[in-house]
Amino acid sequence: MTVTETQYQAIKNNDKSYDNVFWYAVKSTKIFCRPTCRSRLPKKENIEIYYTKEEPVRAGYRPCKRCQPLGEIVSNEEWVQEIDTILLQNYQQKLTLEELSYLARGSESNLRHTYKAVTGTTPQKRLMDIRLEAGRKKLLKTKLTVKEIAKEVGIGNVGYFIRKFREYYGDSPLQFRMKNTEI
Repeated sequence: MTVTETQYQAIKNNDKSYDNVFWYAVKSTKIFCRPTCRSRLPKKENIEIYYTKEEPVRAGYRPCKRCQPLGEIVSNEEWVQEIDTILLQNYQQKLTLEELSYLARGSESNLRHTYKAVTGTTPQKRLMDIRLEAGRKKLLKTKLTVKEIAKEVGIGNVGYFIRKFREYYGDSPLQFRMKNTEI
């Protein structure tokens, strides 16, 4: 159900009188919260309203790590899955650790520590892996320039993209393209 102006104001103002009246889910992050959640205010068009806490779970949303809308602590493994989903869906954007922590509903230090403990790598390294893999696919499937590809995968500095690509794949993007495409 879409959000009304009254509900949006309740979320915006963290109005306690609406807790257990409705829960809101954020389409862009696949996370749901209580109206009193202190996380960043989502765009109104990204919000869906539910009147039981079970409904968003059935709809595929995960509970917020910060406000714990089910009254239970979200496991670290579930949270890491949420973080991975956010990284995969937003890798093209400027995505700092601060922004990621807002989207994942947790603190920066806890997010980084938990992610590394569960996966053995940092969220920043995972983000770079995703970007480089997307760049590799674009090199093979498009005729875009290296500069265009770098920008499309969220790396604004083409020199940095080339350096990281070479570290990861052993060749520059152009060398990789020439070796791996039929002319």
